[in-house]
Amino acid sequence: MATGTKQTIALLGDIVMTRTISVFREPEFIEMREMLNASDVVFANFEACVHPYLDDPHQQREGGGTYITTEPSLLKELKWLGVNMVSRGSSHADDYGVKGILEAKGYFDDASIVHAGAGRNLAEARAPAYLETAKGRTALVAASGQFRPGVRAGDQRYDTLGHPGVNGFRHKEIYEVDAATLAQLREIGERIGWEAELERRRNQGDPDRRGPIKTYNFLGKTFRLADNFAIRTEPNALDLRENVRQVRYARSMADRVIASFHAHEQGGETLFTAKRRSDVEAVADYTLQYGRACIDAGADIFVSHGPQSPMAVEVYNGKALLHGVGAFIFQIELIKYLPAEAYERYGLGDRATPADFLEARYQGGEKGHAGDPLQWEQAFAVCDFEGDHLKQIRIYPLDLGHRRSRTDRGRPVPARAEMAERILRRVQRLSAKYGTKVDIRGDVGFVDVG
Repeated sequence: MATGTKQTIALLGDIVMTRTISVFREPEFIEMREMLNASDVVFANFEACVHPYLDDPHQQREGGGTYITTEPSLLKELKWLGVNMVSRGSSHADDYGVKGILEAKGYFDDASIVHAGAGRNLAEARAPAYLETAKGRTALVAASGQFRPGVRAGDQRYDTLGHPGVNGFRHKEIYEVDAATLAQLREIGERIGWEAELERRRNQGDPDRRGPIKTYNFLGKTFRLADNFAIRTEPNALDLRENVRQVRYARSMADRVIASFHAHEQGGETLFTAKRRSDVEAVADYTLQYGRACIDAGADIFVSHGPQSPMAVEVYNGKALLHGVGAFIFQIELIKYLPAEAYERYGLGDRATPADFLEARYQGGEKGHAGDPLQWEQAFAVCDFEGDHLKQIRIYPLDLGHRRSRTDRGRPVPARAEMAERILRRVQRLSAKYGTKVDIRGDVGFVDVG
């Protein structure tokens, strides 16, 4: 990249796309689209599985849950919007099983959208993907802390094939408690037969995972002695090392490096008080640790997503740490087909429709995503570079339409006035905890880096 070359990278949040958006023509919507198309790189997290409905069965899951299908023809809508790079190893990558993960690669390739985070084996899922532009080569390394059992890609050996899947990033959750609570848990473990069960497993050949005396495994959860109650997370050492290795590799092969991380886990003191996920105000410890390690290894941007609410902006060693860019397209209520177990979860019969499912789940718009206004107040970021230096981060608030009709809800338009200020004040307040100053000028937030 030539010295002094200016480059613009837009970082969008989760894409849950189930219908076209190019037919809409509000001036502010078109203005946003033109700005994105003028950017050199437009990244988004693709939070769905690209697959034709009914060509294959949905993956069976205990308890049903949400399934999100984006039909392949809709990828041209992302290109129209300006998106040219996505992470695709997130929560719903496996909604059609391994076949869906493998076939999605072809759909993204056909659409000329660079993608990373899933593959035929773990090496491919971890590998950087590259976008070639007139302003230089941009690499993407994408990992996900949110994945179901069996979906994490498996490593190849010299004598066996690897398993298709996503670049799953494992972690441990630790509950910190005082001495009295830890003693009570040990006593309960003895009295309900948990200790005996662990001993039987060890005698059967399971690894001995007993930790130091200050920790205790109770019903599969780790509790640790501490002065104060807290919930901590720690990254899997192997996954941390190998993903950082890929970032370092990407650094040697590209002019710019983006590290993407998808996780639903959150952290901080508000975990003990928040009534809704959108009320939690910090990312999990292991996300922050991984993000800083990526920057140290050469990433220019670390962008996390998953909590579906705008979070803090941090400038770390002159680089951008985006602690949560929320959602960008959230058309979760316009799914055409769902498998039987989704309906069974809510006691619905075999003639129920997706509309019946949505009514049962969201209860007239009062529960879940539909009932939480903050789920529809979002933001995205734009990073402006000059040569090797990050000069400025811009934050654009979004209105995804909490009270708009179901057929229009989930489509982003620029937020204005009171909503824009409310979103930006949240980002400003949370960023201040990391020493980042966010200046609000009109309906845009600015972080001047240097």
